[in-house]
Amino acid sequence: MFEKILIANRGEIALRIQRACRTMGIKTVAVHSEADAEAKYVKLADESVCIGPAASAQSYLNIPAIISAAEVTDAEAIHPGYGFLSENADFAERVEKSGFFFIGPRPDTIRLMGDKVSAKNAMLQAGVPCVPGSGGALPESLDEVKEIVKEIGYPVIIKAAGGGGGRGMRVVHTEAALSNAVITTRNEAQAAFGNPVVYAEKYLENPRHIEFQVLADEYGNVVHLGERDCSMQRRHQKILEEAPARGIPVQLRDEVGERCVEACKRINYRGVGTFEFLYENNEFYFIEMNTRLQVEHPVTEAITGIDLVEAQIRVAAGEKLSLQQKDIVFKGHAIECRINAEDPYKLTPSAGRITQYHAPGGPGIRVDSHIYHNYRVPPYYDSMIAKVIAYGDDRDLAVARMRIALTEMIIDGIKTNIPLHLDLLADCNFLSDSVSIHYLENKLSLHNKKSG
Repeated sequence: MFEKILIANRGEIALRIQRACRTMGIKTVAVHSEADAEAKYVKLADESVCIGPAASAQSYLNIPAIISAAEVTDAEAIHPGYGFLSENADFAERVEKSGFFFIGPRPDTIRLMGDKVSAKNAMLQAGVPCVPGSGGALPESLDEVKEIVKEIGYPVIIKAAGGGGGRGMRVVHTEAALSNAVITTRNEAQAAFGNPVVYAEKYLENPRHIEFQVLADEYGNVVHLGERDCSMQRRHQKILEEAPARGIPVQLRDEVGERCVEACKRINYRGVGTFEFLYENNEFYFIEMNTRLQVEHPVTEAITGIDLVEAQIRVAAGEKLSLQQKDIVFKGHAIECRINAEDPYKLTPSAGRITQYHAPGGPGIRVDSHIYHNYRVPPYYDSMIAKVIAYGDDRDLAVARMRIALTEMIIDGIKTNIPLHLDLLADCNFLSDSVSIHYLENKLSLHNKKSG
């Protein structure tokens, strides 16, 4: 087992990884920007290294600075968390070439699954159901593109092969809008990801977003840890997730989970990963794989009792999985609310000093957060400042506990989206039925129209 791990991230996930390391008796190195010098995880780390100014490009995305920090502190491994460099194959390669362990998949696997076209082809070969689409990159000729899209059938969604995080995609309903959408998405893809390749998929009108968690060691042992429903999204960003997903037949869940396991074996996957699907009319359609830990991993931990970060570290250290599929038992229901520093309905960021903070508690409540009283939320990074996870024997109990937790939670001095979460937890459609990925966007649009 590693003796010292460098955590190449910030915020609540840096603290989450640090806690797992401390539980395992592993020392930690926290790297941080100048803006995060007073962060809780920096103070709690065994060692800390400032790697640059506030701007991410000069700090958390600064590969030479992170490698240097690992060298000067004699760290053995680097955990990338999520976001930033977590799915950057070049970073993983640099880490390993510099003599460190990368706590994640092999660089070639990240590269394969990071390109949405090659990922989809790999999944098709593995028998994983995919959204009907172009079957590869769209050609340069717009006339050829029109013929391909005509075969798929409108509406379609144009996606950047190297995209992610909800960026690099456009929905097209008519042929008249197709050319402009393809050209614009290509330009954006080149600017944002350095890769102008785009492809087309059938646009499903009312799907849910269901994802499967997998865990694999380097010896070909793979298990899936069930599914999560992540349909509650705005601007293609999730804000509330739950596990298990309601209304998925057990036989279908097991079948798709097993296909994900077989796909992992086929691509020689190592570590934790997530297969993301659109689900409509009892059919699953693969859209992408995230080759990292997910923000919403705690709901899976709650219903399985498995510490995913610890499992990640053990696999990266070369240990064999101690679990087989028959050992995975799903129990109860868990919901996670992402607490963002933003206006709850207009979604504008709200940085600043937290003048009062009180974390909720009680049975079945977990709070993952790096904030504290008098903490200053910087304006330079993602707006998420906390995650509240509620667990219960069933969904009704989990919802009830979450409502209580959010009414107890106090974060003064800035705006947060807690009012939006409380609104959702009282929404009869959310409570009684499974909603699609468009539900929250429509709800926000209606609210903003009513409020002027």
